[in-house]
Amino acid sequence: MIKGSKAEFGQKSFYQKWVESQGIPIVREFYIEDLSKIEVAPWAWKGVNGAYMNLIGTGDVNDAYVLEIPPAQHTKPQRVLFEELIYVVDGSGSTSVWNDEKQKVTFEWQKGSLFSPPVNTWRQHFNGSGENPARFLVVTSAPPLFNLFRDLDFITNNPFAFNGRFEPDPESFSGAGESYKVKNNTVWDTNFVPDVRNMELYEWAQRGGGGSSLMIELSENSMTTHISQFAVGSYKKAHRHGAGAHVVILSGQGYSLMWPEGEEPQRFDWREGSMVVPPEGWFHQHFNTGTTPARYLALRWGSKKYPRPWGELYKIEENAKTGGAQIEYEDEDPAIRKLFNEELAKVGLVCAMEPINYNIKAV
Repeated sequence: MIKGSKAEFGQKSFYQKWVESQGIPIVREFYIEDLSKIEVAPWAWKGVNGAYMNLIGTGDVNDAYVLEIPPAQHTKPQRVLFEELIYVVDGSGSTSVWNDEKQKVTFEWQKGSLFSPPVNTWRQHFNGSGENPARFLVVTSAPPLFNLFRDLDFITNNPFAFNGRFEPDPESFSGAGESYKVKNNTVWDTNFVPDVRNMELYEWAQRGGGGSSLMIELSENSMTTHISQFAVGSYKKAHRHGAGAHVVILSGQGYSLMWPEGEEPQRFDWREGSMVVPPEGWFHQHFNTGTTPARYLALRWGSKKYPRPWGELYKIEENAKTGGAQIEYEDEDPAIRKLFNEELAKVGLVCAMEPINYNIKAV
């Protein structure tokens, strides 16, 4: 038994202490205005530059970091026991993954690519440009593993190969995959997406705003992602869910409102490269005030293929009035539409949505 005074317990988690030991910048906010401008510093563990983003909405169920690879440089070879979802913020290059040094699978990526090295495989990232840095956003399942095992060597130097989660086929990261339907959603199952900014999406009427979406399952993970898009002059229905959804704006301009039940909304303006992470159980709502459709990528828990054993904590497409997690337009605060109309008028746009017959008195 490791001894310690009572004052030492319950202060910071094992994971939090480890992050602070890395000697790189740590960002603790509700949202990031521009991922491309996050300050980074040399990170000995990776051999390149990085910054941690312990955003308030993660709740220590997952976490994220920015990795920046200088021109013509590469990361150290590394394997980790946790999952990593990697979105390429900028740059181009290649990555190698392997269990057996003699059977490496190497693939190329660019700005907008999305991939995930299978759990506990070796991985190494190479910047293909001799002039410009490459930058990743990496969302990981590290916090629960660090806090459960509390042994760095076990997590980062574990020789076990999960052969059922990685097949060293040269085509395994070609971008090929398969699609299927789960309830109201279309799912794309793959290891690698060349460019999430241009993927075909499918109608998702349940969330409103003339929306479309695509769920993406990566590398047999328990973590998952989805792309969502909504129309000019529209906004999505307010909803809430568990912690840790890292919402990255891929295109468009607008704002999000976030609030815990019973409190006033907080506003966060966004554009391409911004990221919002709603806290556990907070209602949030996204508004398009630009001249093009708004598209975002959410990196999160909630795999359709490998759902969590305790099921859904929030019924995200059901009416909040009957125990669900979504506020229908007719039940929202009328001030929501009023503010949206005012913001559209500032840029010479009008609301493209149908008028609302409110169930509550208008302001």
